[in-house]
This record gives sequence, C-alpha cells and structure tokens, in this order.
Amino acid sequence: MRNLAENPMETQAQALALKPLLAALVADGMIAAADAESILKRHCGRPALELHPCVVVANESVKNPRARQKPLTVEDLMLWLARRTGLEYKRIDPLEIDVAAVTGIISYAYAAAHRILPLAVSADRLVVATSDPYRLDWADELKRMLRKTIVPVLASPRDLSRYLGEFYSLSRALHRAEADAAGRTVSTGMATNLEQLVELGRRGQLDANDHHIVSIVDWLLQYAFESRASDIHLEPRRDKSEVRFRIDGVMHLAYQVPTPVMGAIVSRIKTLGRMDVAEKRRPLDGRLKTKTPEGTEVELRLSTIPTALGEKMVLRIFDPAVLVKSFADLGLGDEDLRRWDVMVAQPHGIILVTGPTGSGKTTTLYSTLKRLATPDVNVCTIEDPVEMVEPSFNQMQVQPQIGLDFASGVRALLRQDPDILMIGEIRDRETAEIAVQAALTGHLVLSTLHTNDAPSAVTRLLELGVPAYLLGDTLLGVLAQRLLRTLCPHCKQPAAVDEHAWRGLVHPYRVAAPASVNHPKGCLECRHTGYLGRTGIYEVLTLTPALRALIKPDIDTAALRALAIKEGMRPLQVAGARKVHAGLTTVEEVKRVAPPLTVPEAALELGTVKVLMPARHAEKCA
Repeated sequence: MRNLAENPMETQAQALALKPLLAALVADGMIAAADAESILKRHCGRPALELHPCVVVANESVKNPRARQKPLTVEDLMLWLARRTGLEYKRIDPLEIDVAAVTGIISYAYAAAHRILPLAVSADRLVVATSDPYRLDWADELKRMLRKTIVPVLASPRDLSRYLGEFYSLSRALHRAEADAAGRTVSTGMATNLEQLVELGRRGQLDANDHHIVSIVDWLLQYAFESRASDIHLEPRRDKSEVRFRIDGVMHLAYQVPTPVMGAIVSRIKTLGRMDVAEKRRPLDGRLKTKTPEGTEVELRLSTIPTALGEKMVLRIFDPAVLVKSFADLGLGDEDLRRWDVMVAQPHGIILVTGPTGSGKTTTLYSTLKRLATPDVNVCTIEDPVEMVEPSFNQMQVQPQIGLDFASGVRALLRQDPDILMIGEIRDRETAEIAVQAALTGHLVLSTLHTNDAPSAVTRLLELGVPAYLLGDTLLGVLAQRLLRTLCPHCKQPAAVDEHAWRGLVHPYRVAAPASVNHPKGCLECRHTGYLGRTGIYEVLTLTPALRALIKPDIDTAALRALAIKEGMRPLQVAGARKVHAGLTTVEEVKRVAPPLTVPEAALELGTVKVLMPARHAEKCA
C-alpha cells in the first residue's frame, strides 16, 4: 500500500483515474489505506463501466476517519478534489441557470464528448462545469472558438450527467415548440393577448398534447418539487414569458420561455386539471394530482386569470406530508400549545385562525382537525376550494355558480349531524351569523379571517354585524400566525447583536437582548440565501371573563390587546424574538413578517415580560 500512497495525483496529465485518486485520498487522511487497497483490488481489472472514480469510491460507502466515520459521499469527494486542485466547486441549480442561453453556446455533441456543461455565459466569459479537473484540453479550444474567457468549475459527476441530458432535451423541446408556433396561423378564435390583435395570421396555437410541451411541463413540475416550491407562477409577457417559483415565501425566477410556448404550457396543465381549455376570458379553478420523482403523491391547486398579455396561471403545491404536521414541527411553543389545546377541547364555540394568505392557516387547521377527527366524532368542512382530500373528514367545496356559498353550505352541513365544523373563511355577515348560530346550537366551529393580529379578529366580526353579546358568548379564542424563514443550519454563523435593531423589534416590550445571535451566510444547501425552510410564530388569544367584558359595540381594540397581553398572550413580535433568541432566525426576518404593534407602556409590566420570554432570557431591565 506504500507505493499507492507515494504516487501523487498531481503528477498525472491524463484523465482522473481510480488509483491516483485513492492514493491522494490516503495521503490526505480521507480514507484508510486498507479501504483504499480493498477498493483497488475489487475494481482493478474490471471492465470499464464509464463510472467516475469518485462515484466508484462513494458507492463503496467508505468511512471518513476525519468526519466521525461518516460514509464519504460524491459531494464530499468533489469538494475535497476542488480544494486540492484550486477549482471552485459548483452545485448545479436549475433556478440559477439560463438554460436557453447556455445550451445555445455549445452543442450537445461537443458537451457530451467532453463531459462538460456550460453554466453561465456573458459577453466575455463562459463558466463551464466539469467533473475531471485534469482533463481541461477543451478549455483552450473553446477559448479560441468563442473568444471568451473560459472559467472551469467542478461539479458532481452525477449532477453533470443528469443535467447534461435534461437541459439539452428541454432546450430542443422549446426550440421545436417555438418553431411549430411560428409556422402555424390562426383561422378562428379570439386573441386573449390584448397586444396580439395586430399579429393575427402570424402566430398560432400550439397543441397542448404535443410531446415537446408534455416534456416541458414534466420538467417544470419536477424542478418545482425538487426546489421545495410552494407555488408555480406562469406569467405571460410580450416576448419572453416567465416561470417563477415561490420558495420559503420568496419568489425566484426559474425559467423564461417564448410567449406562444407559454400558452401551450398553460393549456397542457388546464387539460391535466380537467379545466375548460377554450375558456380564456374568465378566471378558472382546477386541481391536479401527481407524483414527485420520489413517488410521493402531491396535489396542485390550479388558478387562472386573464391578463392584458395572456392567461396567467398559478399552481399551488400541497404536499400531504407538509400540510399535516405535528404542532412541534409547526413551531408552536409549549405555552401556546397548551392554550390552543384547551380551546380545541371545548365541546362548542368558535375558534378563529387569522393571518394573510400564505401564512400557514390551512396547515394549522388541517393539523388540528386531524387530531380531533376520532372515530366517535363527525367532522365536516366547507372549503373554497378543498385544499387536500382527507378521508377522516367530510369535505364539501363552495360552488358559487350553483348558489353553494359558505353560508348555504354551513346550513346544509348543520343537517348532517356534525360535531365539529370547519368553515374555510368567514367573508361576510351571513357566514359570520350562521357560524355563531352553529356555535350556539352546540357545535365546535373553526374558521379563518384575514386580520393583522388576534385582537383585531374580534373587531372584524363586530364590523361584519355579529352582535357583541353573541360574540362574547360564543368566541373561545383566536390564533394569529405568520411564517418566517429559518436560518440554514449548514452555514449560519454567530454574530454580535445590533442593539438598535433589537430595540426596534421588541419595542415597547422591555425584553433584554440575547448575548449573541445567528446571521445568514449562504451556502450550496440554501442556494446562498442563508435561509432554509420556514417555521411559524403565533399569537394565541384566549377569551377570559375579563376579556369578554370588553367585547362591546364600541370596543377599544387597544385596551383589548393590552389586557390580553397582561393575561398571557404573547404578541407576534415577541414570539419572533424568541425564535431569534433560539438562533433560528434573524431580527430582520421577524421585522419583515410580523406586523408592527404599539401597546401603551402602562400595559407592559416586568412580570408579564418574564412570562413572554424564556426564564433564562428574561433579565431585569432598569
């Protein structure tokens, strides 16, 4: 084995090979000499299988003595190889690559022959991924042909092989689809793009079932699932339409396609969702059930609207594993969870979940109903639309076109002998009144409202026309929530506390700043955003006798909020501050998500603050 370790990899001028790779791994202490000898014996003399040497080593599940005996992965080996050769390691992310531009600069035949993939192109620079840092003869050749600076970077051989095929296949499908659109004419029909009125006779409609369009749609859905997207936006533009993904609450441009191709993509998805493909003048809704590449079933809610430049579609992705979570996974603290459990354990009354669109209200309600839906109770829901089909509920969807709205739906459900009712949203006086009547007749009613915080929900119901005395008798409590991004566990780093920013977050609460906080840095795992995933912050208002006494037609919301805080409600800002204390997020993220709130100083007592924050963080304030 000594001879193997003494053969330095840097001396080779040919392509990366297994023997010098193992020698270098042993020299750097990445694997044991015995493991290297065993791998070499097993693979020496075998017929070439076109496997990259790093893949061969990773497939052996060799333990890394320098990393607590964890098995070496392909990415571990490529990162090590990048450090050894001085090249940058790049994880290929389709959301960061202009596929049309990079596939147009180098032909597929040339890229496949040299096992390279262009990643970024500019006027004078081309970034090209390779998995072999010792075979760069193509770089000089490309420099002469393209007259650009060639920047080679290392990438995983598995990613390189996969995306080399997928990117060029997608590019070919788009080119062929665009060529088909340019060669067709429109003979009948109405132009849905207001700026296309002068273009009739020039461009036509693509067939939504064309195999090129089918491939493009499959690709978009696949990468949306892999990117953890919650929504896919298909947005028509004049020349190049955009596909954008919402990831962790933030929009990312995923791809640009020619506008005629975008129309065919939307038509293809409408066909899959059993929507009226010919109807482009009014908003439509639909749903689609499919599977991720891993085989997990996923439901998508489809929505279209007519715009000045064409039909816009949004696909909201509902992963059943994400939609129904434990309350610990939702981010609900022990005290808030106890208060919530007390509320939902009541036999009758109204419980409200409030927050803007995309704040996680549906997840909270489904997770709660999943716990309550035992064999001895009847759980019925009326939703617009049904977000996820759950066998343990009896679910009904609002259908305004036949007169089935929330109010009439609740009336029908009340004749179905329910124990628990979930109303998708209280939007008007009629729905609010029927919800109160359901609570008065012995049913537990859960619903949602769009308000900034929990106390404002009381004011909102009074504004809808619910009598104050009935609201005081039936309302059990309100939960307001937001979703905020959590710091990436792979790259977050400690930093000093910005006292000014901290005071701006917790004012007027007298909450001591933590000794240190975590800040985002950015890495491959989080796409250099510094954030990975989201968690909830909650404001739980339980209606106590003292709070019920304040529910009057001329209610003072500030007084209600102040008393609720005295009685244990933790405002959203303080809930966010707890997440900062725990090192899960940043002050800036909490400020971005939580609404500003002002409470009279007289309502804030030091004893209350000690309840709001963990004991170890609630220091006395002068």
